[in-house]
Amino acid sequence: MSNFISQWGSAIGQGFIETVEMTVISLAFSLVIGILLAILLVLTRKGGQGQNVWIYAFFNALINIIRSIPFIILLFFILPFTHALVGTTIGVKGVIVPLVVACAPYVARLLESAMLEVDHGIIEAYQAMGISTPKIIWYVVVREARSSIILGLTIATISLIGETAMAGFVGAGGLGDLAYQFGYVRFQPDVMYAVIIILIVIVQIIQSLGTGIARKLKKN
Repeated sequence: MSNFISQWGSAIGQGFIETVEMTVISLAFSLVIGILLAILLVLTRKGGQGQNVWIYAFFNALINIIRSIPFIILLFFILPFTHALVGTTIGVKGVIVPLVVACAPYVARLLESAMLEVDHGIIEAYQAMGISTPKIIWYVVVREARSSIILGLTIATISLIGETAMAGFVGAGGLGDLAYQFGYVRFQPDVMYAVIIILIVIVQIIQSLGTGIARKLKKN
């Protein structure tokens, strides 16, 4: 055990940092874009406060198209776009763009579903009081749906961690790349087992925190 830690401790630690870095940065951008897209879909859908069939159809189709492309294919498909946007296609910086492109539509769909769970009668009551649409969205819909939103973001975060495992194909590193390069390619299964255990622990912590926060918000 001590020999394994002394040999692989620094590599696993670096991989952990890279995985956290990719996940946090990508999730932050995806959350901003996802919230805006979700609100747009809720507002422009049939029966929404800003109903617009064409806008809804366009963004609904765009989200479905992006979500239908496997991440590993999307990763290489948008390489020219990634290079034009951030100036590189390798490393952590080069993988953030495809991670956001893949995750943001997923987050948008999860948040849209959460917002649509809000009782329409509550929204109509606030509309009858003359409350503006932006205030209804932020202070009524988002507030009422916050428990479901947290659960959705928990799912998205765990999914994003899985996608970072493919980041090694563009030299971004991370735990997934470490498990593949050393555990599989170089036939060192102990490295793969260690990475799997760490990922299981990370996912369990995230899921427990997300469920606990959602439960607390629901009670309030």
